[in-house]
Amino acid sequence: MYWIIFIGIAVISWIVQYRFKSKFKKYSEMPLTSGLSGAEVAEKMLRENGLTDVEIISVEGQLTDHYNPANKTVNLSPEVYHGRSVAAAAVASHECGHAVQHATAYSWLQLRSSLVPMVSIASRMTTWVLLGGIILMAVRPEQIWLLAIGVGALALTTLFSFVTLPVEFDASNRALAWLDGANITHSTEEHDGAKDALKWAAMTYVVAALASLATLLYYAYILFGRRD
Repeated sequence: MYWIIFIGIAVISWIVQYRFKSKFKKYSEMPLTSGLSGAEVAEKMLRENGLTDVEIISVEGQLTDHYNPANKTVNLSPEVYHGRSVAAAAVASHECGHAVQHATAYSWLQLRSSLVPMVSIASRMTTWVLLGGIILMAVRPEQIWLLAIGVGALALTTLFSFVTLPVEFDASNRALAWLDGANITHSTEEHDGAKDALKWAAMTYVVAALASLATLLYYAYILFGRRD
């Protein structure tokens, strides 16, 4: 049953990733009526929210856009930084939404940030600890401690995945509200395009969280099933 669920989630994940990339490509080809670039949209949104200490940076790669609360930088991929499209405006304003969350001490972002150091350690060790725990239990069934550590680390990364969801959805809501309020998305078509692009971006996080949960339940079943 687990493998059926796992394969199903893997297929859904591929579909969502494909749809997100195709939507991003579609709306990257839809010119923004205002003519602003992603960097200019980001600068305007930060300025209108009173954030003068946040730097906008162009980073290499595709879809590498992110906000770094550690050094207060909005990092935009070249396609978004220089792009003058609906997709560029949507992504740039979304990342600025995270900056606004940080400035206003948004509770879910604070919780997510507090988990980062522990999750960073847990994510590096989880795979090997789980594998070691399975091997150890195969040799000595009573030795469950290593697998228990692995399940605990996996539970932490799963929690992080779910805490990320409200952070991402809220950033998108802030972005869409600002784009409309600042008259960046002039038409219904532009608004709907930005909303659609951000919706599919958020869906990648939803699928990732569900995949993490399915994996957690699988290893927890092995752990507690063997104990019984």
